[in-house]
Amino acid sequence: MYYTNGNYEAFARPRRPKGAEDKQAWLVGGGLASLAAAAFLIRDGGMEGSRIHILEEADLPGGACDGLLRPDVGFVIRGGREMENHYECLWDLFRSIPSLEVPDASVLDEFHWLNHDDPNFSMNRAILDRGESADTKNRFELSDEAALALMKLFFTPDEELYNKSIEEVLGGDFYDSNFWLYWQTMFAFETWHSALEMKLYLQRFIHHIGGLPDLSALKFTKYNQYESLILPLVKYLEEKGVDFRYGVRVENVLFHFLPGKKVAHQLVLVKDGKEETMELTENDLVFVTNGSCTEESALGANDRAPVLDIAPGDGASWQLWKNIAVQDASFGRPEKFCDHIEATKWESATVTLLDDRITPYVERICGRDPYAGKVVTGGIVTVKDSAWLMRWTFNRQPHFKAQPEGQLVGWIYGLYPDEPGGYVGKPMSECTGAEICMEWLYHLGVPESEIERLAAESASTVPCMMPYVTAFFMPREAGDRPDVVPEGCVNFAFLGQFAQTPRDTIFTTEYSVRTAMEAVYTLLDVERGVPEVFGSAYDVRCLLNAAHYLLDGRKLTAMKLPLPYKMALLAGLEKVRGTTLEELLARYQLI
Repeated sequence: MYYTNGNYEAFARPRRPKGAEDKQAWLVGGGLASLAAAAFLIRDGGMEGSRIHILEEADLPGGACDGLLRPDVGFVIRGGREMENHYECLWDLFRSIPSLEVPDASVLDEFHWLNHDDPNFSMNRAILDRGESADTKNRFELSDEAALALMKLFFTPDEELYNKSIEEVLGGDFYDSNFWLYWQTMFAFETWHSALEMKLYLQRFIHHIGGLPDLSALKFTKYNQYESLILPLVKYLEEKGVDFRYGVRVENVLFHFLPGKKVAHQLVLVKDGKEETMELTENDLVFVTNGSCTEESALGANDRAPVLDIAPGDGASWQLWKNIAVQDASFGRPEKFCDHIEATKWESATVTLLDDRITPYVERICGRDPYAGKVVTGGIVTVKDSAWLMRWTFNRQPHFKAQPEGQLVGWIYGLYPDEPGGYVGKPMSECTGAEICMEWLYHLGVPESEIERLAAESASTVPCMMPYVTAFFMPREAGDRPDVVPEGCVNFAFLGQFAQTPRDTIFTTEYSVRTAMEAVYTLLDVERGVPEVFGSAYDVRCLLNAAHYLLDGRKLTAMKLPLPYKMALLAGLEKVRGTTLEELLARYQLI
């Protein structure tokens, strides 16, 4: 497997890899990573769909990319997916998947046309004082000291950030800035999370720094991610003959460790309550999604709080990874991620507006008609003075194809679910759906005399506690996440958010698809390069543009720098005088 860029290989079709016709594939887990791997096995690996088997514990595919109408509680979305134009592997996949909505178009075509005609941006990124604009003026409000610290983090070698938290490398007034407000609520970072991961995010999305305040950096699907992404992909695979097996829990993959190679030789699984084993050869390719951000999620209802009753590390995907990991050090250290529930959990809630009585309060804040079928909030709205650090969003409506006319479906989350709410006076984690809705309505500015009635009559709210939702953000070092194809493995690969691939960032659809592509291309030796992560971190134009926005338009010479820094800056500016570099600095208004 190798990386490439440009359109030379992007448009090329690889020839069928040698021996592909003799292989079978066993994909453990039915989330986006496994589904993507199956598609790449067919499209680029030349395998017949009937020789590809997806083993999923649940009774439907999709994993964390869900979106369901549950008869018992209503519409449920545990989370949403923010996307951008430089998801190279995701778009490489979906250019080949037919749209379910638009004749003679791919999912990528459909997505591109939608976002071209209806571009995303937020008209009110944050609120406080019960529905009033926080008036951030799309500024970051970083002090010179905080801006320098952020730039220093950007250039810090990975090794110096191993096992360090954000609060260990960023301090002072950084956390009072709008930058942290935007960053924390958009990506769900917390101060105890990985400084390394924050640095990687900065590098990965440096080309979008200017779009963070108004969320114009983002693109969204027409419907929820399950109906817009998962269902077209599943239909494509089913039509190709892929074998989906639901209600199957894989408990272990056993290996033979031979000189110079590691061979997966047996699957241990449970089906219909009975343990079975499946013998494997080197022609059986095994792909395992290790870990899950939505494992052991606890659903509540409008009249019931979710009950989280698990021990750290509970969950089939975590236990499977632990069982694999004890066999060899190259298989990672799952306990770094799954043994800290208090640090990795937060709670979301799906709110369905049943009539139009709450809608005016939403419309007042987002500045758009929610029923128009176009962008509504344009991404999340952060409630700046919420003890839960609440954020909420309404994407294009309807958000579900089955959504009744006149109803709206939105999403709420609280990053600090154990803090008492400002209105309901109790932690989000102890609240029913209706009580979460009441807290939200309070922050929308609904008169207090109407809050309880509207939460009961005009809305239905389904809370969901997710114990591992930011597990992948825990401080880590090299080796904690296993390589996509661990050294020496000839028929085995890891997929998904807890596998390791260079430069890309977790908590994205792109990461799932990238690991899938790398795994397939490695194990089958596909003669086509994997698109490398967009190189904005190495593009001086992107860096200068980001610096312009991070400084809120201040000139470099206006920064209050320590004397040695100031003298070095002035000397550097003198040396570049009359060069292209000076032209670039002027273009991006830094001098």
